[in-house]
Amino acid sequence: MHEMNKPSFPEMRSMHKTDLAISPNTGSRKMIFFRTFLLLVFCVFAGSHTLWSQSIKKYLREANEKFSEGDFLNAQLNYRQVLLIDSTLLPVQYKYAESCRNLLFFDEAEHAYDLVYKKDKGVKYPEAPLWLAVVKQGQGKYKEAKKLYDKYARKYKKKNTLYAQKAAQGVISCDFALLGMANKSDLQILHLDSNVNSVNAEFGAFDLNDSLLYFTSLRGDKTHAVDKNGRPLAYAKIYLSRLENDKQKLAELLDTLYNDGSLHNGNSCFSPDKSRFYFTRCANVNLTEMRCNIYMREYIDGHWQRAMQLSGDINASGYTTTQPNSALVDSLGEVLFFASDRPGGEGQMDIWAANIGREGNGAKAYNLGKNINSPGNEITPFFNTRHRILYFSSDWYPGFGGFDIFRSFRKNGGYSAPENMGFPVNSPQNDLYYSLSTKGKKAYITSNRIGSFFLKHATCCNDIWTYVTAEHDSVEIPKKIDSTSIRINEMKLLVPLTLYFHNDEPDARTKAINTTKNYKKTFDEYYPMKDKYKKEFSGGLHKDQSEKAAAEVEDFFEDSVAAGMRDLDRFAELLIRILKEGEQVQITMKGYCSPLASSEYNINLAKRRISSLQNYFTEYGNGVFKQYINRTDSLGAQFGKLEFFEEDIGELKARPNVSDDYFDTRNSIYHPSAATERKIQIIAFSAKTLKQ
Repeated sequence: MHEMNKPSFPEMRSMHKTDLAISPNTGSRKMIFFRTFLLLVFCVFAGSHTLWSQSIKKYLREANEKFSEGDFLNAQLNYRQVLLIDSTLLPVQYKYAESCRNLLFFDEAEHAYDLVYKKDKGVKYPEAPLWLAVVKQGQGKYKEAKKLYDKYARKYKKKNTLYAQKAAQGVISCDFALLGMANKSDLQILHLDSNVNSVNAEFGAFDLNDSLLYFTSLRGDKTHAVDKNGRPLAYAKIYLSRLENDKQKLAELLDTLYNDGSLHNGNSCFSPDKSRFYFTRCANVNLTEMRCNIYMREYIDGHWQRAMQLSGDINASGYTTTQPNSALVDSLGEVLFFASDRPGGEGQMDIWAANIGREGNGAKAYNLGKNINSPGNEITPFFNTRHRILYFSSDWYPGFGGFDIFRSFRKNGGYSAPENMGFPVNSPQNDLYYSLSTKGKKAYITSNRIGSFFLKHATCCNDIWTYVTAEHDSVEIPKKIDSTSIRINEMKLLVPLTLYFHNDEPDARTKAINTTKNYKKTFDEYYPMKDKYKKEFSGGLHKDQSEKAAAEVEDFFEDSVAAGMRDLDRFAELLIRILKEGEQVQITMKGYCSPLASSEYNINLAKRRISSLQNYFTEYGNGVFKQYINRTDSLGAQFGKLEFFEEDIGELKARPNVSDDYFDTRNSIYHPSAATERKIQIIAFSAKTLKQ
C-alpha cells in the first residue's frame, strides 16, 4: 500500500527473401507457398514475441526501480511503455495509476484505476476504489467520487484504518462540495503572470509592505547540480518580485545568504517587527521525501546576519519542521507557527507553535490540538493578528478536493472549529499557503487548479493566485444560503433516486396495479437475498471468475440496493423538514421492468412498484406526511403541499449477457445487469415557497 507523501514543499524485422520451389503441379506450388508462408509468419511472430518480452522486462525493471525510489515521473513513463505493448497486465496498470496519482495526473490516473477496478472488483487491489474516488474528487466529479468513498468506508468501517476514516470523510466532503458549488460567489481569483509564475512550481507567497512579493520556485537556473546520471536536480529557491504601478516585475533570485545551492530553500516570512527573516531548508531523503528545518537571519546593526538554524526544540531531529509563519498573538507576543510530522501530534503533518516573544530562540514547541489538527495533514499556517484568525490548509476536513484552505478564530486562548473558505477560494485541486498583504488589501494562495502554467499536465504544478479581499483585512467567507435552500439543494442532488426490487416484486403473479407493501418492506425482503444471488450467479465458475462474479453481486447490493434505501431515507428526512418550513413540493416517479413478461403485465408491475413507494411516504414516521399529501375535498378542490406524479412506464431492453428466458435464471434474474433493470426512480423534484 503506497502512502501519500508528506507535504514539506507540497507541489513536484527484418525478413530475408525466401526462394519458393516451383513444381509443374499447380497444387504443389500452392502447398509449398502456403507452408513457406506459415513458416515466415511463425518466425516473425516468434521474433516479435521475443523482442516484446525483452522490451517488457526492460521497461518493467526500470519502472519498478523508479517507483521504489519515488521517481514517479520516470516510473509512469516506463509503465506506459509496458502497457503500450500489453495493456492486460493488471499489476502494471495499477502501478501506472499510482504513479499518475502521485504526479497529480488525475485524468490518466482515473482511467487506469477504473480499468483495474472493473476487472478486479477490489479483490487483489482493495484500495483501487479509494484512489479512484480521490482522483475523481480532484476533478470535481463529486457524485461519482462519493459512491466510491461510501463503498470503501462501509467495507472497512470495522477495521477503522486511516484509509477507512479518510473515505468516510470523503463522503462528507463530496456532499459539502456539491452544496458549496451551488453557492455562487462573484469573487475573482486572478493568476499572476509569467513575471512570477512559470511552468515549474511556485508557492508560498507573502507580500511585504504591499510592494515586495516573496515566494518560492522550482524554476531552473545555471547553478543547479546534477545527479549521478547527469540530470539537473531542481532545488527550490526564494525569489522576490517588486510591485511597480500595480504590476509585478520580473522575479529576482535572492543571493546565496538565503539560497543554499545544495538544499531546498523556501517557505519564508518576516517577524512582526521585520528584524528576523524565517525560512525553511530541506534535504532530499529520496526523490519524494525531505527532511526540513527552520532557519533565521537577523537584522543587527544595519546588516542581515548569516542564516542560522533555530535552536531549542522548534526543529525536531529526524523529523520535518517547515512552513514558518510569525505573528503577534494576544499577550503571548511573537508566536512562530509551523508544520511538522514529529511525534505528539494528532495525525500526519500538524500545525505547531512556539512562543518566541516570551522564550526567545529557545522557545518550546507545542501542538495546537484537536480543534485544528486531524488524523490527516494540516499545513501552511498563517495568522492574521488584527482579526485573530488562523488560516491553514488541510486534506481532512470537509472540502472540495485535495488540500483546502480553512480559518479558525482564536478565542479564550484556544481556536474555534475550522471553517472552509468556500469556492472559489478553494477548488477541486490543492489550495495552500493563504496569506494577506501587509495592508490586508490582497490575499495570496498557492494552487494547482486549472489555469496554472504547466508543461505536460494541466494540474501538475502549483502557481500563485491572488484576489482583492472583501474587507481589506480578511477575506469574507461567501454568504451562507438559508437552511431551507440547503436542504432543497441536497434533495436535488439525490435525484434521480433509484430503488431496486427482486424479480416480480411486490406481490408476484398478479396483475394488480396497487400493493399494500411499502418500499421499505420490499427492501427488507430483498437485501437478505444477497447471498442467494451470489450463489446463483457465481455457481459453476472457476475460482477467479467465481470471486469476481460474487464481488459483482456484492457491488450491486451495496452500491445500488442498499445505497438507494439510504438515499430514500435521507430524502424523506429532508422532505418533511422543508414541508414544515412552508415549501410546496412535487415529486415525479417512473417505474421500469425487465423484459421477462408481457408489456401489459410489466406496466401493472411497474405501477405496483410506484405504489409501494407512495406507501413508503404515506407510512413514514407514523404518517407524518399524510397531512401534506395533495387530495381533493368534498367540493372537488385540490389541497395539500405534496403532490406525486407518474411518468410513462418504461420497459428496458435486455442488456448484453442478460437473458429474457425465464428458465435461464442465472442470466435473467440473478445477473447483476438483469437486477439493475428492476427499478423505480424519483426522476424529478421541485419545491417552491407558498405565499403566506
